Amino acid sequence: MSICFILGIFFQDKMLLDKTIIYIVSASCLSIFLLCFLNSYFLHKTRAILLGLMFFGAGIILHFFNTFSSGNRYDNQNVTVFFKISKKLNSTEKNKKYEAVIRAGKENFNAVVYIPKTNKEIDFEHYYKADAYLSKTKSPQYSFQFDYARYLKRKNIEYQCYISSNISSAKRNDLSLNERIQQRRLETLQKIDQAEMFPSTREFLKGIILADRTEMDSETVEDFNRSGMVHLLAISGTHIVVIFGMFYFLLMRFSPLRFRKYAVISSIVFIWLFAVFIGFGNSVMRACIMLTVYFVYVLLQRKPDMLHSLSLSAMIILVIDTQHLFDIGFQLSFLAVLGIFWLNQPLLKYFPQQNGYLKKIICNTITISFSAQLAILYYFHQFSLVSVPANILIVPFSEILIVFSFLMTVLIGLKIDFMWINFLYDGSIRILLSLIHWFSERDMLFYSNIAMSIAEAIFLSIVVYMLRPLLLKINFKNLTRVAAMVLVFFIIRTAFSIFENQKEEILLHDFNKTNVLSVKKGSKACFWIAERSDKKKILRFIAGPYCSSRRIRTLEIKTFPETAEKVVYNGKIYDLKK
Repeated sequence: MSICFILGIFFQDKMLLDKTIIYIVSASCLSIFLLCFLNSYFLHKTRAILLGLMFFGAGIILHFFNTFSSGNRYDNQNVTVFFKISKKLNSTEKNKKYEAVIRAGKENFNAVVYIPKTNKEIDFEHYYKADAYLSKTKSPQYSFQFDYARYLKRKNIEYQCYISSNISSAKRNDLSLNERIQQRRLETLQKIDQAEMFPSTREFLKGIILADRTEMDSETVEDFNRSGMVHLLAISGTHIVVIFGMFYFLLMRFSPLRFRKYAVISSIVFIWLFAVFIGFGNSVMRACIMLTVYFVYVLLQRKPDMLHSLSLSAMIILVIDTQHLFDIGFQLSFLAVLGIFWLNQPLLKYFPQQNGYLKKIICNTITISFSAQLAILYYFHQFSLVSVPANILIVPFSEILIVFSFLMTVLIGLKIDFMWINFLYDGSIRILLSLIHWFSERDMLFYSNIAMSIAEAIFLSIVVYMLRPLLLKINFKNLTRVAAMVLVFFIIRTAFSIFENQKEEILLHDFNKTNVLSVKKGSKACFWIAERSDKKKILRFIAGPYCSSRRIRTLEIKTFPETAEKVVYNGKIYDLKK
């Protein structure tokens, strides 16, 4: 049913059915629902198909009502705006970013607000007024680039609002419960900023417990990505289980054994309060729902089922907002857990018997790292072999790390200052960050710009699906099936590569008010950039995605003279200053 519901969402997102057809789909779903109450041999035999169709239709209907329709109110205009923030986003080099509700003239709408870092921090307790420049977010020039406009549109955001200075404020007296909670979280983050610790330690603490990476420097984030340790900063199943276990341990330690059931219920309530406090991220929601469903099974003395828990959590999140399905965090969270469920236990059969805690951690870390990396390959076009040794070394200490970080957050939030605890935590995290940085620099074990089309991803997923039967029972039949799918995968991959390598292409890329010229011949590409351009950013945002999209094997960067204004290539003129 969950799969059918998800397919319905995808179908509506691609086909964009109009209101008339949606009414027909709604009537069909209602008819199927009513048929389920009738007793009939035919209905009994076709019930699974009918339920699948009903949930497929439900996905179409809900996604229709969750699709944002754009307006044409403002574009490239200087206006006076009133706004309140709804979420803090990752800062850029020059600006702090927020999601906000904007009022301009008589119109209310959502926007991303940019405020210079030199300005005072804004909060949830005030309304703000400022002169701003409003512009609609533009879609990228080419399909291989990240479509930021579409990403924002899925969050009902169409505008970017740039504010330079002169922000006035007024105290609010209409804060909702959620805004009061988010304000308390913001105040806790500000207290951590004032703690006597190294800046990178403070940012790590905010990320690992409060799910805030808005001020973390790009180098540290890159270290976590390249080393495969970014899951430490994403509040997920490990964090929720550790925090649940910590609270459950304390309750059981100081209460009679007969209150075990109430300790479980209280611990579940606590993790949901924690999820509310840090903001409902997809991985947090998934972990909390799965943990809750698991213990509901336990309390009802029924055998827990991971697939049912995973499906139910996905359904609940998507019923709330179907646009979550297109969030990379949502997809990675569920695909990684599904991959772990599918491959972890079969792979563990081929490791030495896990007769100790450390041995079990090592075996599980290897299989989990492998499973999770497959999900990352399609979205980020990278694969990190260094993640296996990095996780083996660091994951065994993750429980201690999370508990220690949680304790530090509570102490800082309550303004309880123990210098020796701060010193111990600061030293430990700085060693950890140095170790992660060392792993991230092992370039021989890190592969980037890996080409991966949707067709290749589908066939690779089928290969992974067929690995489980093979690992459970190695025989000629299972081995032949896997080998056949691997062969098909490489045939498709080779065909795509040959097709792309036969093309020649010249593109002019717009980047930060300057233009970048790319010339592709076969599997080679040359990027011509201005002398003072930010080469690192061009490689990250233009050259990298282009190479993975066009299956480039050899990349070369060359520079134009500062005075160059136009380029003539194959009889065509390209304007560099446009």
